[in-house]
Amino acid sequence: MNAWVYVYRGQEVENRHRISLAVYGQEGLLAYAGNPGLWSYMRSSAKPFQALALYLTGAVERFRLTEEEVALATASHDGTPRHVEVASRFLAKLGLGPEALVCGVHPPFSKEARKALEVAGQRPTPLHHNCSGKHAGMLAASLALGASPVGYENPAHPVQVLNQRTLRELSGAEPRLATDGCSVPTFALPLSRAARAFFLLAQPEVATETYREPLRQVRAAMRRYPELVAGPGSVDTLLMERLPVVAKRGADGYYGLALLQSPRGPLGVALKVEDGSAQAREVAVVALVRLLGLDPGPTPWDQPELRNYRGLQVGHLQAQLDLTWL
Repeated sequence: MNAWVYVYRGQEVENRHRISLAVYGQEGLLAYAGNPGLWSYMRSSAKPFQALALYLTGAVERFRLTEEEVALATASHDGTPRHVEVASRFLAKLGLGPEALVCGVHPPFSKEARKALEVAGQRPTPLHHNCSGKHAGMLAASLALGASPVGYENPAHPVQVLNQRTLRELSGAEPRLATDGCSVPTFALPLSRAARAFFLLAQPEVATETYREPLRQVRAAMRRYPELVAGPGSVDTLLMERLPVVAKRGADGYYGLALLQSPRGPLGVALKVEDGSAQAREVAVVALVRLLGLDPGPTPWDQPELRNYRGLQVGHLQAQLDLTWL
């Protein structure tokens, strides 16, 4: 079956965004739309699994990291003052400053935070980068491994080798590597294999013993501090506040979900909007959550309106998801 997000202008479909997705459960692949074997880069949706290194290396104990800092390590955050404060505190525990981060710099995703910087005449720093927590986590794991924090972004660095092994063992497939937008490795997997990793995040007790407690701890941190994982008004935060899920967006139309509960039991989901549309991604994810039996209540992504520069409504977006159940 195919899945689409349609963009209507007036009564006509102006754009069509094709979706591929896989739903994984206790018995394996349960459902799909489009191509469940599609190799896709997980981008930031891999962050919960990269954050497992904080536990696998003993970094949490060594640096006395809190659940807030673990949650930030999984984040694609909005760069609010709270995000920046937690990132700064995280680095201070490592004896490092923002200059140690190789993620680069971009303005905060949060409009309010961006405006506040402008009014204050300040420029964004690496702490405002949405991946600053992930990078702080990689630095912490590097130090806990006894490796140099310099060059932690290189694929051959011990922390990246550990991350690659983690994704391989949780997904059951060998990830293909490329460079992410923040300069560290990103992992491509078939959607069905990535969905398996998210299923294990939903049900850690069926993972191998090495990963059970790290998966539980990362899941708990994300669910306790969903506002740190993204920010007010984001689909990740809203879904985790309202439902028994772990939700993690990725760039270029990727999304990962761990459903701790559903009418069909714990589930893992990997979804890719094939043309990379973030706007279509949010609409598809909310529609899919409803289709899998969970109700988040009203959201901004239920057939959202399309408006022009005068604020006139000129159209809307609508998801049509037809799943094939196995």
